[in-house]
Amino acid sequence: MSDLLTITLAAGKGTRMKSKLPKVLHKVLGKSMVQHVLDTASNLDPSLNITVIGYKGEEVKENTEGDIKFVEQKEQLGTGHAVMQAREYLKEFDGTVLVLYGDTPLLTEETLNRLVKDHQNKEAAVTILTAKLDDPSGYGRIVRDEIGNVLGIVEDKDTTQDQAKIKEINTGICCFNSRLLLKALDSLDTDNAQGEYYLTDVAGILAKEGKVVSAMLTDNYKETIGVNSRRHLAKAEKVLQQRVCEYHMDSGVTIIDPQSTYIDTKVKIGQDTIIYPFTFIEGETEIKEDVIVGPQSRIVDSVIGNKVEIESSTIVGSEIGDRTVVGPYAYLRPGNKIGQGVKIGDFVEVKNSQIGNESKVPHLSYIGDTTIGRRTNVGAGTITANYDGENKHRTVIGDDVFIGSDSTLIAPIRIGDRSVSGAGSVITKDVKEGETVIGVPAKPKE
Repeated sequence: MSDLLTITLAAGKGTRMKSKLPKVLHKVLGKSMVQHVLDTASNLDPSLNITVIGYKGEEVKENTEGDIKFVEQKEQLGTGHAVMQAREYLKEFDGTVLVLYGDTPLLTEETLNRLVKDHQNKEAAVTILTAKLDDPSGYGRIVRDEIGNVLGIVEDKDTTQDQAKIKEINTGICCFNSRLLLKALDSLDTDNAQGEYYLTDVAGILAKEGKVVSAMLTDNYKETIGVNSRRHLAKAEKVLQQRVCEYHMDSGVTIIDPQSTYIDTKVKIGQDTIIYPFTFIEGETEIKEDVIVGPQSRIVDSVIGNKVEIESSTIVGSEIGDRTVVGPYAYLRPGNKIGQGVKIGDFVEVKNSQIGNESKVPHLSYIGDTTIGRRTNVGAGTITANYDGENKHRTVIGDDVFIGSDSTLIAPIRIGDRSVSGAGSVITKDVKEGETVIGVPAKPKE
């Protein structure tokens, strides 16, 4: 839509959040609220995507991504005043202006597309996205004449007794004819209960001029709800969580209990994967097909191959090959590349390591800064001592090696192919191919 410009209002502090963080940077399913809105707006392909910032504006800038033009609202004097800050861009634009709010993370592309098309098809001066609520208190009311034409919007604090009974409310999201909006902004004043420039007053100004003021009633008011408190944040999380789970289930993923499963919006999951309850899948994670995850697992920014099984484990910043089994109670820290058919067992911690195909670290071991070859077995209680108090050092273990239980490998060290260490060995020197070492310190077996 090259004739579309979006303005996202994200200048407020959000005092009800009781937070040092700007309200719009609070996250829902791993992504800030304003980023949700900006990503949705970008999907509409606007010619320009403007964001109005104010409270801790630099922090908002630093924590948002995309092709965005930022303008600053130094004083928060209302929504109309916020849009005024984009005046220079509006002067150079002729088309539809879509105004959004940075605290509405549940908005869908489908709803916004319908709103823009409805506005353009009717050649309206302004089109307001509205909803009907049983309890409309706190929201601006849509005032219509006797035949249903929109006369304007009255903010909750400015309603008369009769207007307060109106069920149709303003969601705040609206489309404008850019030229008419620019002209109407000059007519705004602060003669209201809050002493602010209301963007909602633009509708009344244009209606009095005989312009077409339209409203589109949404059939899903939940997606338009603004998040103003931690309670609202939790509710938004629930709604988006359900939406994401339903998307994956519709794509062929089994989620045993969506109510207790948390999947970030950027996660990719292949068909016939099964997700058990109390599982968290976060960040840029990609899970391929026929995988079993959970229960009580957490996966962050990782790639999980086909037919992998993960039980009650934490995986962060790692790549797991096909048919590998992880857990229960394993911890894979960032930087791991685990091969195919590998076993990472209970109470095993792995960090910044590569483990070759069909190797096993079955239980109770720490593997850090280590390269392990193929078909190697690491016995229970093995420790790679990678830190000397100042620097980290690497351990290299070859193919077809057998490391006995309770062995300690003092890095830097190399363990040759087909070698063996006896149980309880402390290995301080390189081990040759095919050699067996035992003892403390470990020596070749005679």
